Amino acid sequence: MKNKILLLVLMITMIGYGSEGSTFSKKYDIEKTIISFNNIKKGQQLIIKDYSGVILYSEVLEEIGTYIKKFDFSALPSGNYVMELNKDMKIIVTPIKIENDKVEIFSDKEVVLYKPIVRSNGSKVYLSRLSMSGQPLKVKIYYDGDNNEELIYSEKFKNQNIIERIYALDERLKGLYKIIVSTEGRTFSQVVNLF
Repeated sequence: MKNKILLLVLMITMIGYGSEGSTFSKKYDIEKTIISFNNIKKGQQLIIKDYSGVILYSEVLEEIGTYIKKFDFSALPSGNYVMELNKDMKIIVTPIKIENDKVEIFSDKEVVLYKPIVRSNGSKVYLSRLSMSGQPLKVKIYYDGDNNEELIYSEKFKNQNIIERIYALDERLKGLYKIIVSTEGRTFSQVVNLF
């Protein structure tokens, strides 16, 4: 009988700890918030914004490997914020909440946005994009002849998780081409010089 009671107590305790451990958010004192990332490369960017998109902090990372830094958020009012780690091919967006002199970082609600990739080879422009949610994507190609930018092509994609396109530029029109890709409230641009 004692063994059954002990087993029942252990199971209840494990269930209690299991439910506590299922959340991935971390709370910090407002003046002693530690932010860390692994697999960092020099030149990546850390940005902290309020929910209206105003950039409150921006840093180009100089570290390679692990980034650890203590932040003091005491000057910010209570509310919701966003931390973004802008990497080579993706942007990691993590929600932050400041309330009652505490900062809560919600790693379990982190979203990864994969950047569209634009590259060129001669007069060919290659576009590829991965989106787990199939968010809409707009492509605009401008030709800049004699400092007079002209829209020469546009295309919209909807509900496509994988986009792969090849655009052929007119080899007779030498000069600069600007490819602008918009998705998920963000704009990416690439300039191609056809000479």
